[in-house]
Amino acid sequence: MKYTSLAIDDPAELIFGVAPHPLTTREGMVIGGGTVYPELNFTLPPITIDAAGMAEVRRNYADIIEGALGRAAELTAPGVVIEFETLPPMTEHPEWGMEIVNILIEGMEREKARSGLKSVLRMTPNDNREFERPPLMRRGRYWEAMLQLFEGSAAAGAELLSIESVGGKELHDEALVNGDLAASIFSLCILGERDMRFLWTHLNDIAKKHGVYCAGDTACGFGNTAMVLAEQKMIPRVFAAVVRAVTAVRSLVAYECGAVGPGKDCGYENPILKAITGFPMAMEGKTSACAHLSPMGNLAAATCDTWSNESVQNIKLLGGMAPTCYMEQLIYDCRLMNCARAEGRDSARMLQRWLVESDVATDPQAFIISPESSVELARAIVGSDSHYHAGIAVARKAVSLLREANAAGRLRIAGNEAGWFDTLDDTLDDLPDSEGEFISQQLALADSTKFIAAEYGLT
Repeated sequence: MKYTSLAIDDPAELIFGVAPHPLTTREGMVIGGGTVYPELNFTLPPITIDAAGMAEVRRNYADIIEGALGRAAELTAPGVVIEFETLPPMTEHPEWGMEIVNILIEGMEREKARSGLKSVLRMTPNDNREFERPPLMRRGRYWEAMLQLFEGSAAAGAELLSIESVGGKELHDEALVNGDLAASIFSLCILGERDMRFLWTHLNDIAKKHGVYCAGDTACGFGNTAMVLAEQKMIPRVFAAVVRAVTAVRSLVAYECGAVGPGKDCGYENPILKAITGFPMAMEGKTSACAHLSPMGNLAAATCDTWSNESVQNIKLLGGMAPTCYMEQLIYDCRLMNCARAEGRDSARMLQRWLVESDVATDPQAFIISPESSVELARAIVGSDSHYHAGIAVARKAVSLLREANAAGRLRIAGNEAGWFDTLDDTLDDLPDSEGEFISQQLALADSTKFIAAEYGLT
């Protein structure tokens, strides 16, 4: 489908816990229906993942699910989302990934029988296609193994299917370090769009077959890579913020192909997508510091429907095992948001405002995903006639919003980054109106040893 209007056009309504099109799980959790649910994301400590080490891998995941869900039950959580992000060997060997899926589902069923705790599993296989050099995006053993794991997980009872797909990343990393916005748009809105459409058409078929949901993708390997590079002062924060806006064009394709949310947690572009689609979205912020730092720790919660932590290793902390501790933190954050919602619209909007105002002026990357900015960026996307033109329009709108906020003193931008506004505008002005001409230009410039144009349906 093609989105031509906004599901949410009032920034005050782009708020935590409520989405125009909520999703109801088999156990009756209504995501986006008025309750913010914690979504726990976890991973292994340093450990070898091979046939000989799988016994230890299984033990870790069994301990994680028992401890985390036990604590959730003790804190009377209204329900929890469990996300299993596989590590590369678990997707390369789908039978290993399925062992963990079954361990998690069995643990969730045991806790449901013991305490009545509702839960739902989000399955996020690692996208191993980039391990071929240059990547094979539509064929080969990594593609086949990934689909096999999706199929098996859906059949076993994983209700939410997600992925951090990597189509276009083989060129985008260089675009970031070079500050090349044109190459970024090519990677995201030409290569990424075509890969997303191919991938999510297949995933939607799997979801329909098994009666589960396509939840959503994330441009983590694009927007979050930019964010981490900006945190390390390797690229300008202004540039990273504009790239973040453009990632929404790419991630939207999953919903055009049938995804219904909740969008995956590490997609900081999700507020823009929620404004467009009306589907619920996961978000992460301050509680993701175990995996990466970010400049939007509170603001990210302003629009969330599930609140996540990003991958936390199963290591011992003073309070207990880290996944159990993070489950507690997420539950308390969600309690606060749900308490504000229970008091009524005014209280919820007040908390939303505080979450936004605590971060919005401190960094362009926070400013660009505020409810106000998100609605404006979403409007630029739906008003465009192609993904290419949407990438240009949303990038131009992002530069305009950042420039105006900086000039008005509403946004703190480092003095040595102010010149990037003109640089980015000049780049956008020079882009051809014709998508075909743009593709020809970029194919001529791209390193043909790093990607295969035919894998994206290009010649």
